[in-house]
Order: sequence, then C-alpha cells, then structure tokens
Amino acid sequence: MASLAQQIGGLRCPSLSTTHLTRNPSFSNNINPTIKRTQTTKAAAVVSNAQTRERMKLKEMFEEAYERCRTAPYEGVAFTVDDFHNAIERFDYNSEIGSKVKGTVFNVDANGAYIDITAKSSAFLPVREASIHGIKHVEEAGIVPGMRDEFIIIGENEHDDSLILSSRQIQYDLAWERCRQLQAEDVVLKGKVVGANKGGVVAIVEGLRGFVPFSQISSTSSAEELLEQEIPLKFVEVDEEQSRLILSNRKARADSQAQLGIGSVVTGTVQSLKPYGAFIDIGGVNGLLHVSQISHDRVSDIATVLQPGDTLKVMVLSHDRERGRVSLSTKKLEPTPGDMIRNPKLVFEKAEEMAMTFRQRIAQAEAMARADMLRFSPESGLTLSSDGSLGPLGTDLPAEGLDLNEIPLAEGL
Repeated sequence: MASLAQQIGGLRCPSLSTTHLTRNPSFSNNINPTIKRTQTTKAAAVVSNAQTRERMKLKEMFEEAYERCRTAPYEGVAFTVDDFHNAIERFDYNSEIGSKVKGTVFNVDANGAYIDITAKSSAFLPVREASIHGIKHVEEAGIVPGMRDEFIIIGENEHDDSLILSSRQIQYDLAWERCRQLQAEDVVLKGKVVGANKGGVVAIVEGLRGFVPFSQISSTSSAEELLEQEIPLKFVEVDEEQSRLILSNRKARADSQAQLGIGSVVTGTVQSLKPYGAFIDIGGVNGLLHVSQISHDRVSDIATVLQPGDTLKVMVLSHDRERGRVSLSTKKLEPTPGDMIRNPKLVFEKAEEMAMTFRQRIAQAEAMARADMLRFSPESGLTLSSDGSLGPLGTDLPAEGLDLNEIPLAEGL
C-alpha cells in the first residue's frame, strides 16, 4: 500500500495551456469540402428566409397604407385641407409696394406701431400713416396691441429690410368712395373751414380737403370769420383722379331753407344767447328766437330757460330769404301759457299738434281776409267756398257781399 501511495504521489499532471486546447489544424483541413458547402448553404437559406419575411411584412404595410389613402385619405388626420389653406393664407404675403397685407399690432411707441405680418421681419406703421386725420399718437386712431387690420405697403426700410405700412392710404380710398356716394344722394353735410385763399375757403369733409369758392358761400362773413367754423355743404364735383373736391355752401343753405315753411316745426340747437333772444341753428341756418317768442309768460332772463347746446323744437314764424333771416317761436307751441318755462318737455311733445292748430288758424284768417275783400268788391265775380278757396260768383251771394259773421271759426280761435 505504501509503495502504491508513493507511486501515485510521484505522478505529475502537466499544466493546461492554450496549445493543448487549440483545434488541430490538420483536423480542420481534413473536413470533407462537401460537408462545408452544405453547412454554408443552410446558413444562407436561413438568412434569405428571414429577409423574405421582412420584405413581405413591408409589402403588406405599404399595400395597407395605399388602400387607406385611396379609400379614406383623411381618416385619423387632424390637419385638414381647410387648416392647410388657412396656414397658407396666414403665412403667405406679397411684399410688393402697393399691395395689401393683414397684420396684428404687437407694440406701439411715440413714433408709430409695429405690425406682425408673418414676414421674416416685422413691419412698421408711422404715426403720419396711421390715420387720415392729423394725430400725434397711433392710439388716437384706435391702434393698440392686439388689433388686427389691413394695411398697404408703401415702402421698405433700407437699414433692416422691414416694410413700411400705411392705413391712411386705405382710408383715403374709402373717403373718396363715401364722397361719391354722398354726391349721388345729394346729401347736405357739415364741413369745418380750416383755411382760405383769394378764391375761397378750404373745408374738411369726410377727412378730405375740399374747396368752397366764394361764389358758393351764401354767408356775408369774411374768410377769417369762417375759420374753424362748421358750415353746411353740398358736393359740386368729386374727382379722385384729379384730386378735385368742389363744395357749395349756397346749394346746401338753399335746400335747408326750402324746408322752412311758415308754421313748420324744426329741431334746432341753441348756438348763443343775447339779451334780446337766442340764436338757433336749424340745419345750417341760424334763426332768431326772440325773447318775446319764448313763452306767453314774461322771461326776464333767457339763461333760466335755455343754454347753449340745448336741443329744442321751434316753429318758423317768418323767413326772409333775401336777407337770410328766420324768425322762430316756442311761444306758439305752448299747450297752455307758461309751459315753456314750467314744462318744456311737454311743449316739445305737443309741438306738431300745436303747430297744426296754428296753421289752421292762419288758414282761417286768410280765408276771412279774402272774404272781407269780396264783401267790399262783389264786382270781382268770385265767391269764397267753404274750404277757403275762390271760385265763380254764385247766385246765393247777396248783392251787398258776404257777411263775415256767417263764416265758421276754427276750433279754439
């Protein structure tokens, strides 16, 4: 046993090395080439099958997508055709001078306003181009951040290639169109006199400067006296191409005065107060409401009844066209004496009714006057009918004329 143990212990195991684990080259070279080709072919077939399946999947995906696009192209798509057109409209613009663009104000300062027109850079609206009227700040024209409007391109800033916009040009076009419309309608409007020369005065109407020749001014006031005054005007010529705007004050006043019949009721505005009465503007014509024609009751101080700027209804008593004078009355419109002092609102509510009664009284008085003439001159061969008109003399007319006592009086006379 001892000798066996000694023999076992004397045995030594050689250390493992890569040399011993490495495949013998001669073994590899000895593999049958046919077997190698078979193994390579199987591996290639596996790869080819995998690629084929992948291609089939892709083909199925494309065919499915094609069929979906053909039968339901917008299914599951949040961005519609309308959205597409809106996007084009929003971001597409024409930068040529004279073209119109839409933009949103995002900032304002003392020089003007900055406008976002979805261009590569912002556009600028100078103060002078913000309004057809003279303003000192764009906010006076209602241009504030957030406002969206249409503008016209009038130039380009050489320093930063930003565009210069204008609202005034668009407003000018609208103003000329408005003037043509008013001329076609033969409308009377008011214009403010802002200048004068040897031929006439310059007045502002609809934001445009129009010329009023002295021959078309009915007032005897001088040009200096008319400055800063508003006068009634009518259009004579509207020519945008020649920038000619000719106006007439005489035609406007003639139309206004044509409506001032005796006994008619008109609405006016108190312009000024004098110790002897109040001047009332009635459609561009100044009329005098004498202190004695304000009320049946005595008015010691006109200011206790009327104030400049008050609107009231008055009745026309007389109209001198040659001298341009109109006499007015509220006294004749009082339902009861003193109402103009105690309750002017009632006077204005009953104005038309009281004026009709007044006109009836005038007509009756004229009829009585004509009858009186016939009573003293029956040889005229005319007689007075029941409605106050003259006609051929009837057999029922007494030889001595008409008896005025037989003529019925109007109610309330």
